[in-house]
Amino acid sequence: MNKTILVKSKKDIVERVAKNAGMTKKHAEEAVNEVFAEITETLIDSGEISISGFGKFEVKTRAARTGINPLTKEHIEIPASKSVAFKASKTLKEAVK
Repeated sequence: MNKTILVKSKKDIVERVAKNAGMTKKHAEEAVNEVFAEITETLIDSGEISISGFGKFEVKTRAARTGINPLTKEHIEIPASKSVAFKASKTLKEAVK
Protein backbone atom coordinates (compact mmCIF):
# COMPACT_ATOMS: atom_id res chain seq x y z
CA MET A 1 0.00 0.00 0.00
CA ASN A 2 2.58 2.53 -1.12
CA LYS A 3 0.39 4.73 -3.28
CA THR A 4 -0.04 8.30 -2.14
CA ILE A 5 -3.66 9.39 -1.99
CA LEU A 6 -4.64 12.88 -0.94
CA VAL A 7 -8.20 13.27 0.28
CA LYS A 8 -9.04 16.93 0.76
CA SER A 9 -12.75 16.96 1.41
CA LYS A 10 -15.93 14.96 1.91
CA LYS A 11 -16.54 15.32 -1.83
CA ASP A 12 -13.26 13.48 -2.51
CA ILE A 13 -14.24 10.72 -0.09
CA VAL A 14 -17.65 10.37 -1.79
CA GLU A 15 -16.00 10.11 -5.21
CA ARG A 16 -13.56 7.43 -4.00
CA VAL A 17 -16.32 5.43 -2.28
CA ALA A 18 -18.47 5.59 -5.43
CA LYS A 19 -15.58 4.42 -7.62
CA ASN A 20 -14.32 1.68 -5.27
CA ALA A 21 -17.78 0.32 -4.40
CA GLY A 22 -19.18 0.57 -7.92
CA MET A 23 -22.07 2.81 -6.93
CA THR A 24 -23.40 6.16 -8.03
CA LYS A 25 -22.05 9.32 -6.43
CA LYS A 26 -25.54 10.02 -5.06
CA HIS A 27 -25.68 6.67 -3.25
CA ALA A 28 -22.09 7.02 -2.08
CA GLU A 29 -22.85 10.48 -0.68
CA GLU A 30 -25.87 9.11 1.18
CA ALA A 31 -23.71 6.33 2.66
CA VAL A 32 -20.91 8.69 3.71
CA ASN A 33 -23.41 11.14 5.23
CA GLU A 34 -25.07 8.30 7.13
CA VAL A 35 -21.73 7.12 8.55
CA PHE A 36 -20.86 10.64 9.73
CA ALA A 37 -24.36 11.11 11.17
CA GLU A 38 -24.14 7.81 13.04
CA ILE A 39 -20.74 8.75 14.51
CA THR A 40 -22.14 12.12 15.59
CA GLU A 41 -25.27 10.63 17.15
CA THR A 42 -23.27 7.97 19.00
CA LEU A 43 -20.93 10.62 20.43
CA ILE A 44 -23.91 12.72 21.53
CA ASP A 45 -25.68 9.73 23.13
CA SER A 46 -22.87 7.76 24.73
CA GLY A 47 -19.75 9.88 24.32
CA GLU A 48 -17.68 7.10 22.73
CA ILE A 49 -17.45 5.07 19.54
CA SER A 50 -14.82 2.46 18.67
CA ILE A 51 -14.22 1.42 15.07
CA SER A 52 -12.16 -1.77 14.94
CA GLY A 53 -8.96 -1.34 12.96
CA PHE A 54 -9.42 2.43 12.75
CA GLY A 55 -9.65 4.02 16.18
CA LYS A 56 -11.74 5.43 18.95
CA PHE A 57 -13.63 8.72 19.13
CA GLU A 58 -14.65 9.99 22.53
CA VAL A 59 -16.04 13.12 24.13
CA LYS A 60 -13.70 14.66 26.68
CA THR A 61 -14.87 17.18 29.26
CA ARG A 62 -12.66 20.10 30.21
CA ALA A 63 -13.26 21.51 33.68
CA ALA A 64 -13.94 25.20 34.24
CA ARG A 65 -10.80 27.12 35.02
CA THR A 66 -9.35 30.58 35.51
CA GLY A 67 -7.29 32.02 32.68
CA ILE A 68 -5.52 35.28 31.97
CA ASN A 69 -6.37 37.63 29.12
CA PRO A 70 -2.97 38.13 27.43
CA LEU A 71 -3.77 41.72 26.41
CA THR A 72 -5.10 43.07 29.69
CA LYS A 73 -3.56 40.54 32.12
CA GLU A 74 -7.02 40.37 33.67
CA HIS A 75 -8.15 37.06 35.19
CA ILE A 76 -11.11 35.53 33.37
CA GLU A 77 -13.27 32.50 34.06
CA ILE A 78 -13.21 29.92 31.27
CA PRO A 79 -16.35 27.77 31.41
CA ALA A 80 -16.35 23.97 31.26
CA SER A 81 -16.53 22.59 27.74
CA LYS A 82 -16.60 19.36 25.77
CA SER A 83 -14.45 18.35 22.81
CA VAL A 84 -14.03 15.28 20.64
CA ALA A 85 -10.77 13.33 20.88
CA PHE A 86 -9.54 10.61 18.54
CA LYS A 87 -7.11 7.83 19.37
CA ALA A 88 -5.85 5.85 16.39
CA SER A 89 -5.82 2.05 16.56
CA LYS A 90 -2.57 0.09 16.40
CA THR A 91 -3.54 -1.05 12.90
CA LEU A 92 -3.99 2.53 11.67
CA LYS A 93 -0.78 3.70 13.33
CA GLU A 94 1.19 0.92 11.64
CA ALA A 95 -0.42 1.64 8.26
CA VAL A 96 0.54 5.31 8.47
CA LYS A 97 4.19 4.64 9.38
